[in-house]
Parts: sequence; C-alpha cells; structure tokens
Amino acid sequence: SLRGRHSYSELAVVTVTCPPQTVPVNKLETGRFQKGEDMPRRGHSPEQILNKLRQVEVSVANGKTVALSVREIGVTEQTYYRWRTEYRGLSLDQAKKLKRLEKENARLKRAVAELTLDRLILKEAAEGNF
Repeated sequence: SLRGRHSYSELAVVTVTCPPQTVPVNKLETGRFQKGEDMPRRGHSPEQILNKLRQVEVSVANGKTVALSVREIGVTEQTYYRWRTEYRGLSLDQAKKLKRLEKENARLKRAVAELTLDRLILKEAAEGNF
C-alpha cells in the first residue's frame, strides 16, 4: 500500500512497449471496406437492387456461377437471395412502394413503442411505484 509513506514524486514510472500490430494485406481479410469502395455501407435503392438482380440473372444465363456473379455486383450471396425473394417479379414502381411502406411501418412501430413506454411510466407513477 502507498498510503502515507511515499510522496507522488517517489513513485516509479513504468514504460510498457507492445509488439507492433500486423496489418492485413487486403480488405477481404478484415471484412472492412472504406466509404465509396466495393461494398457500400448504406442501403441500396429499389432501382439499384433491381438492376443488380438483373445483372446476376444475365451473368448466370451467360454461364457464370451465382457466387461469382454476386461477388461482381458487390453483395453477399445471402443478400442476393434475400433480395431475390423480396423483389422477384416486382416492377420498379412496386419496389419503390414496398420500400416506402416498410419505412412507414418501421416509423409507426417506433411510435407505438414510445407511447407504450409512456403509458407504463404514467401507470407506475399513478400507482405510486416510483
């Protein structure tokens, strides 16, 4: 214990050195991409999604594998298959409407959650459980 017996000027300073960190050779090792590079961080617009789905369809029709075609458009296979089930057979107008309705639904769900929380807080306050 250092209480009372030593002043702060008598304490030793310890220097710790760490080994240098290794930097991955390419982006695929880390899974991280910089802004504006191969994989965008933001969501895709319905137009972009439908265009990418068409690109994959054309590539597969020309003999490429789905995995290679999907890699060329810059998304994962999981994303491709999710988009395919969600957007297959939709026109551009229908896809835009779907996205708009999904956004509105998410907004309404947040509003309901906030109102439910407010109601529970008021109920507890009225009962005196605060």
